Amino acid sequence: MSARDRILGRLYASQPHDDFAAPNPAAWFASQARHEASNERLERFVRTMEAGRTEIHRVNNGNWAQKLHEVLSAKGCGNLLLAPGTAHGQRAGEALASTGIACLAYDRPINEWKAELFNDVHASLTGARGAIAETGTLILWPDEHEPRLMSLVPPIHIVLLDATTLHATFFDAMQSEHWAAGLPTNALLISSPSKTADIQQTLAYGAHGPKELVVLLLENAQ
Repeated sequence: MSARDRILGRLYASQPHDDFAAPNPAAWFASQARHEASNERLERFVRTMEAGRTEIHRVNNGNWAQKLHEVLSAKGCGNLLLAPGTAHGQRAGEALASTGIACLAYDRPINEWKAELFNDVHASLTGARGAIAETGTLILWPDEHEPRLMSLVPPIHIVLLDATTLHATFFDAMQSEHWAAGLPTNALLISSPSKTADIQQTLAYGAHGPKELVVLLLENAQ
């Protein structure tokens, strides 16, 4: 018997050989679940996001585009990157058409306008697939209409979130939306503006992404 065989034999002998039941994540999360009404979950989400320095505006289907204009004007934004191929992008473009705020579309390969995107875009608007109340997290699945750079590059990222897509936990989001059936190339989880404390343990915002995160929380969407 070689030294290798003796070592492996000792390691094997030291392992427990009892049969263990496979873990059941669904049962564990069910045992930990909070029993809260949808409005309580919504308030918990708002508190958690605001604690992470996210700016939240509670809006409805009739006034969110006006609130978008107000936010952009208050922050001195002269342009907005949006996706005209989406319903919310089209509506935002129509609402801003006569306001003096230019609407930009991500309609070219990145190498054709990289300098403009990184240097001249003031803010961007994207939709959210959903959100997580437990951690105060937005769920974004970038696609051909809203590539991931729309949420990573502009200094101000504005997100339109339908309150009905709010989940209690990350597990609930995965289960309810059937993530196991297929995921995009990139799935983004965003809980605050970009921040880091790598340099002298001093918290700085915007080191590797937007300095500001604004959520337009769409209640009573119908």
